Amino acid sequence: MKYRTFIAALLGLLLGTLARAEQYQVVTEEWAPYNYKENNQLTGMTTEIVRAIMALTGDDFEVVMLPSMRAARVLTSRPKTIMYSLFRTAEREPLYKWVGPIVEESIYPYQLANTSQPVNSLEQLLRAPQITTRHAGLVPETLQSLGFGNLDKSATTSQQLYLMLLAGRTNIIVGDTAAGVAYHRRQLNIASGALRQIPIEIFRSSLYIAFSRDCEDELVASWAKALEQLRQSGGLERIQRRYE
Repeated sequence: MKYRTFIAALLGLLLGTLARAEQYQVVTEEWAPYNYKENNQLTGMTTEIVRAIMALTGDDFEVVMLPSMRAARVLTSRPKTIMYSLFRTAEREPLYKWVGPIVEESIYPYQLANTSQPVNSLEQLLRAPQITTRHAGLVPETLQSLGFGNLDKSATTSQQLYLMLLAGRTNIIVGDTAAGVAYHRRQLNIASGALRQIPIEIFRSSLYIAFSRDCEDELVASWAKALEQLRQSGGLERIQRRYE
């Protein structure tokens, strides 16, 4: 009798886990070095962290990469959805449940180091003929809220920002953290001293994993506990160091 009870309980647990796996989906966007595809494989700092979390919690959710705006729409419209990596802002705070922080990051503008017109103040940045950003997302939204009327939002990818800067199609770009800039510099074989960080911090926040509001509190708590386990064991730092 005890054996039957044990088997029934085990089967119920297994079916519950499978049902939850079918319900939940993890989405992300192309944003190196946190989440991106390399050789057609999804990788990146936060991708590794999310997989390490699921290894600890026993979850095996599908992870899908989507265009940036579509991923954001899916997070707000599809039930039982998890998205990484997201900056946790005051505007986003009530929209989701959060697990993190993963890492604190800042975003600065960049220009070519050999520019004849180095920008060093917010006033100069506001008066610049053109600042190029990606076509959508937190960065152009933040710049617009700060009163920048000189935005060129024609770039559809982060890499395109650097190609435009190198080709002389723009003089100033904004879009990546220091880790992102280092990644794209390596990918495009840009010399280490070729880019100049303009000393004006546009944005500072921490990256988190966001859960749609209908996600079970128990699941969110289990991911938070797993992340803390990674932090305490040194696993989180080891992953982060691989992407510096």
